[in-house]
Amino acid sequence: MTLTVLDRQTLGYGGTAVLSEVSLALAPGERVVLLGPSGSGKTTLLNAIHDRLAGAQRVALVPQDHALVPQLSVLRNVLMGRLDDHGPVRNLGSLLHVRRADREGIAPILADLGLSDETDRRVGELSGGQKQRVALARAWWRGGAVLLADEPVSAVDETQAAALLDQARARFATALLALHDVALARRFATRLVGLRRGRIAFDAAPGALGDADIAALYAR
Repeated sequence: MTLTVLDRQTLGYGGTAVLSEVSLALAPGERVVLLGPSGSGKTTLLNAIHDRLAGAQRVALVPQDHALVPQLSVLRNVLMGRLDDHGPVRNLGSLLHVRRADREGIAPILADLGLSDETDRRVGELSGGQKQRVALARAWWRGGAVLLADEPVSAVDETQAAALLDQARARFATALLALHDVALARRFATRLVGLRRGRIAFDAAPGALGDADIAALYAR
């Protein structure tokens, strides 16, 4: 079974094409990582897959800008991962007074991400790496069939990034991520998709790609 397919699609925004003739399939159990230089279309491709999946699958999304509310606490930002499970009245009540069951459910997630001491701290007061982990915590709390994440570990060091990706792999059988660290991408992915100059340059298992294949993506 395939979750979603793009078949020779042209993708972009505002009438401007970013990617041309793109074909990509995502099947259950796959961990696909998008590689390519800045501006190559990784975010555009992630957004297109999200648009196609969101109506049919429960998707946990980690956008590149985190999409957090700086005035709210870490706990309340994480809680927002499940806002669409309930109506506006319950959601407002939950944000004003967090239910005990929700607080207890979120607590181990924050512990795994090293955020227990920041539970009631405003997100606007956090460092970049902490904000990134809050965005991951929101995705962990949401759960679902697929994780879509745009540079979700770019603000932490390599050791911590590897540990966070291990958590992602344990929580989501299927994932599509954009990463800039090739070593982490090779470690995490079952497939690597390279983007260059508005097209897919390769789509293959990590073991089928050599260093020259990766380097060609970033050559000027």
